[in-house]
Amino acid sequence: MTSKNTAHAYTTWQDKEERDRILLEQLPQVRYLARRIHERLPRHVPLEDLVHAGVLGLIDALNKFDRSKHVQFGSYAKFRIRGAILDSLREMDWGPRELRRKARRVEEAQRKLSMELSRAPSEVELAKELSMELREFQQLLTEIDGLEVGSLHLESPWDGREEDLCEYLPNAPEDTPFFRCMRSEMKDLLSRAVAELPEKERQVLALYYFEELTMKEVGAVLGIGESRVSQIHSLAVVRLRSRLGELTVVPKAARAAQAGAH
Repeated sequence: MTSKNTAHAYTTWQDKEERDRILLEQLPQVRYLARRIHERLPRHVPLEDLVHAGVLGLIDALNKFDRSKHVQFGSYAKFRIRGAILDSLREMDWGPRELRRKARRVEEAQRKLSMELSRAPSEVELAKELSMELREFQQLLTEIDGLEVGSLHLESPWDGREEDLCEYLPNAPEDTPFFRCMRSEMKDLLSRAVAELPEKERQVLALYYFEELTMKEVGAVLGIGESRVSQIHSLAVVRLRSRLGELTVVPKAARAAQAGAH
């Protein structure tokens, strides 16, 4: 954990040796975040490309860090590093168009069955809706899990900007700039959506995001295989995106009505 004295040093740009030391000190965090993201990607995506993007994010964090915000640099850097890696993946657009189409079909099936059944549909029910065998459907879940690594993305109902909801599942209640800017409404919506998930899916999200375990480690804790963890994670993300979309319909409508009134 970064000490207060070290945090103070992060703003001393005149000393090149100190700046280099700080960068070296944070490199393990860059590689850790890159590995966590890389484990859900196809093998053809080089880990070193993610590390390189993360290093650029670290340098950007070093340049923009404001000590007056009373935030530990390590926490701020983590947010910037992860964002830089995800941005680099979006620029690659490595996901096959056909796979993206299938992912949209899964989301549509999830939304349709949820409304019809008034509950979260099972994997068997989703597979049947998609005219697929259960094993075929689960294989698809494995494939789409890495399709959008920053996978909990949703358009904000308040300002229309895209938000990465993974950041609403913090590792620790640290007072970072991001958390200070979080909207309490979105936290409430996410909490409601997570609470509605099946228990196994909640466990996977908790272990992966709160405890920051790898997919393999999550599998060891739950006594299931790594590929099964990936499938459960993928389905949980599909359910959350679908449910959050439903829950934000009212705020969007209210915003539109307010705009019309003016």
